[in-house]
Amino acid sequence: MPRATTWERRRYALWAPLYDFVVSPHRAARKRSIDGLMLTSGERVLLVGAGTGEDLCFIPEGLFTVASDLTPAMLRRARVKAQVAAHLVVMDGHALGAQSGTFDAVVLHLILAVIPDPAQCLAEAVRVLRPGGRITILDKFVADEHSPSIGRRLLNLVTSVVATDITRRLDLIIRDSGVPVRRTASAPVFRGLFTIVSLTALGGPPS
Repeated sequence: MPRATTWERRRYALWAPLYDFVVSPHRAARKRSIDGLMLTSGERVLLVGAGTGEDLCFIPEGLFTVASDLTPAMLRRARVKAQVAAHLVVMDGHALGAQSGTFDAVVLHLILAVIPDPAQCLAEAVRVLRPGGRITILDKFVADEHSPSIGRRLLNLVTSVVATDITRRLDLIIRDSGVPVRRTASAPVFRGLFTIVSLTALGGPPS
């Protein structure tokens, strides 16, 4: 099973002091994405790649909330700003430290375009969901059934090292994950540069 590399851990630790500034334009999209989960009291929600906790202010009270990230430096900042009770846990999105079927909802914000193996990350998200559980995704993707342009591929040589991959297709990530999900909604944001996508888990991963 893939694991994050030492470089990935160091890169995110270096980004931690600047992370809030870099992702601040996404706040409205984050809220819209989480609102789409229609979370209700008593549900269990997991935030994968929670970073400095920008999503925590949009999580309703009365939930069992776990916010995970690869680096303690990110979570130390999340702890300061958390407005709801949340368990902050260091976890690799490739191998989530939770039992199968634990959560009602999983939040994947700005993670599938940065994690080395996004299909494995999605498979893990589905594994820890109960059947019928919901996933919300906010990220930058190439349109389904389209190839990235030459310019985008060239720019990706830089962005993929510094921060994020800009050439990934969600339809291929879903296909390669091998997990049964239903794509229930999509909504472009930031003039189509980013997309909010809702998925429903139809069952556990294949054995």
